[in-house]
Amino acid sequence: MSTAVVRTSEGWWVQRADGLIRPVETGAATTAELLADRSAAELADRAEDGWQELGSRELLSPVTTPCRVVAQMVNYRSHAIDSGFDPDQVPTAFFRKASGSVCGPASEIVRPGHVHLLDYEVELGLVFGAPLPLDTDVTSGTLAHYVGALVVANDISARDLQLPKTQFYESKSYPTFTPLGPRLLLVDEQDLARLEQLRLVCAVNGEVRQDSTTAEMITKPDRALTALAGFQTMAPGDVLLTGTPGGTALRSPGKALELIGSLLPPARKWQVFFARQAKNPAYLKHGDTVTASISTPDGSLDLGTQQTPVRAAAVKERT
Repeated sequence: MSTAVVRTSEGWWVQRADGLIRPVETGAATTAELLADRSAAELADRAEDGWQELGSRELLSPVTTPCRVVAQMVNYRSHAIDSGFDPDQVPTAFFRKASGSVCGPASEIVRPGHVHLLDYEVELGLVFGAPLPLDTDVTSGTLAHYVGALVVANDISARDLQLPKTQFYESKSYPTFTPLGPRLLLVDEQDLARLEQLRLVCAVNGEVRQDSTTAEMITKPDRALTALAGFQTMAPGDVLLTGTPGGTALRSPGKALELIGSLLPPARKWQVFFARQAKNPAYLKHGDTVTASISTPDGSLDLGTQQTPVRAAAVKERT
């Protein structure tokens, strides 16, 4: 049975479906320590008294840093199609994000002054509750041993840096580019058996842009963890972002335009591409508000809703 935990400057709290919170009696300072002491959260969740309003408390990221933040590339069929790929031919691939990009579920997303094409990607985050050693073969039956919690993530991306440089780390690692939370949903084997029922929704200024379920994943979590363990260890408190559905601002230009672009010199190709992208109103702008949520239809697994405003930073000359 899942337990919803939130974090404020005062510490850890369990949160009920009605929004009321109760402190967790734990000495845990990090997410890894909380997952090791999850019985304290489960005990607080069962308490009959001591519940209170969240009030003006600011929710922080329930995933503490530093930690490893690893993400899967193109892992939903609709996103593969949007990106111009055959979903049946997409390989399992990963990239890293700086843990300095992690921020809270209500923090501002700050668009750097030199970034013009800022994109959103709602994603399900798997938070490790146990070490993942090299060469581990993870199955659906052992997944719960490694995954201790789930979290809402938004993989914010500077597309005008990512594409011409084929550079994921820089384009996705600026401060505030990984809002996490609001809830750290502690899960067990029965909860993870319902993983494919989770619905991911992302809206900008109230307009729904992404709406899909985890059933659309190309590489399921057990296979993803097995592939990741082929070259990377993970520790408790680390997080794996499992890909985003279709509906992002960036879309494939289509086969005809790709063919024309391949005939142009690289500098000219990108100049034409970005001129077209600049006309796309879906990219995030100063003053936008991004809302991202993940839950099952019956609400029994509810990771909560994050609401992050977008602010454009002043342009600075880069050296």
